Amino acid sequence: MASIRGRWLAGAVLLGAAHLAQAAWPHDHPITIIVPAAPGGTTDIAARLLAEKMTAALGQSIIVENRAGAAGIIGTQTAARAAPDGYTLIMGNIGPNAINYSLYKTLPYKASDFAPVTLVISVPNVLEVNAAQPVKTAAELVTLLKQDPSKRSFGSSGTGQSPHMSGELFKQRTGVEATHVPYKGAGPAVAALLANQFTFMIDNLPSSMPSIKAGKLRALAVTGEKRSPELPDVPTMKEAGIDNMVVTAWFGLLAPAGTPAPVIDKLYQAARQGLSSPDIVKKFHELGGEPGGNTPAEFGAFIDQQRTLWEQTVKAAGMYKEQ
Repeated sequence: MASIRGRWLAGAVLLGAAHLAQAAWPHDHPITIIVPAAPGGTTDIAARLLAEKMTAALGQSIIVENRAGAAGIIGTQTAARAAPDGYTLIMGNIGPNAINYSLYKTLPYKASDFAPVTLVISVPNVLEVNAAQPVKTAAELVTLLKQDPSKRSFGSSGTGQSPHMSGELFKQRTGVEATHVPYKGAGPAVAALLANQFTFMIDNLPSSMPSIKAGKLRALAVTGEKRSPELPDVPTMKEAGIDNMVVTAWFGLLAPAGTPAPVIDKLYQAARQGLSSPDIVKKFHELGGEPGGNTPAEFGAFIDQQRTLWEQTVKAAGMYKEQ
């Protein structure tokens, strides 16, 4: 009887200690947000803006770590294998956390490897060219692409990301051909377009907005249902004569599966507080995006819906990969 009582007390002490550790989280070292892309893109921009706000809310420093490569797979795999203790997070996005599941037959991670925290930002994509190009409209770009298809190419932030998929959809909708040139994130892709290294790109609006505002890139159309308030003179794809080209890219915070619910809740509360702050709302709007802040359950349901949507899109486009 004494030994049973002793084991019960020991178990209670351990359980109590675990609850105390969760209650005290974060308490002993910095939190890392993995960005599965190079610096300069929307994933990176959103992560750094949010990290600053969450640092203040949680009282613990947050480090943003770029792990670019392989269509977001490298960074996403790293996050999936991290300890579920709340100290490693990932700024997930539509590519590695929705499109990749249907684009690749095998991945080194699965959807159940992640615990959703909250949607951070949603953005339209933008069809653009280098401002030195004579092209002024989407129709003129289509005409140019049809003149000599073998010499035409389009860039993207990586295979399987929404800019790549948007580029492929654009080709299908307009009947043009162009070679895909993937980069390790939007930052390098934008730099390449600024150097006129390919014909056009469809990019997440925030990563291209500074160059558009500076007159270095010319926006021809956006993929939203409506025009962007920050680019009121730029038509939607539909207004530009290209139907069925609505694409909304999204970026959100996830943790490794198994992260304790109280820790997920603290992360969610800190993120929601940051996303509702006037300066973040203003900055996201200036970048052409809408701040998120939905609950972990709502974000999880949204990701499930997105996986299903893009599975249908990938298969219809004949882009399913066997490897």
